[in-house]
Amino acid sequence: MSIRAILSSIFLFSYAVRGQLTIPSVLKSLNEESIPYISVEEFAKLENTVVLDARSKEEYDVSRIEKAIWIGDKNIDLTSIGASIPNKDSSIVVYCSIGVRSEDAAEILKTEGYSNIQNLYGGIFEWKNKGFPVYDANNQPTENVHPFSKYWGKLLTNARKVYSTKE
Repeated sequence: MSIRAILSSIFLFSYAVRGQLTIPSVLKSLNEESIPYISVEEFAKLENTVVLDARSKEEYDVSRIEKAIWIGDKNIDLTSIGASIPNKDSSIVVYCSIGVRSEDAAEILKTEGYSNIQNLYGGIFEWKNKGFPVYDANNQPTENVHPFSKYWGKLLTNARKVYSTKE
């Protein structure tokens, strides 16, 4: 078990006991801030930015931020990313549910030489909580978001929570 997994378990237990789960508290506890954050408001204003989704395929299939490219939360295919983003100075924003898995993915990209990467603060949850649109697999606006689990779903307050693509 990795040190991050151990810390995550301790964090989850401590917050389950205290009941004070918030996006800022999770990010402060689990992230190293090795990748700079970008707020959803700043991100919404950007143009010519590559958007990468570091969630599971099932989460991505429910909804995504417009033009997001799925890279997954495990076994990131660097060959495919290199083909899609040949310029390592490209502006890249990576997101996941709240910003933990996206920091991990962005760290991998950073070690591959990508130099202009930001982590979306609060991820797709913060994006949707603040009223920004998400899109389904047919690129149609949707109110659905996959919250990863019922525990993490407590942080998603402005969407219909879909825990399975079979719903």
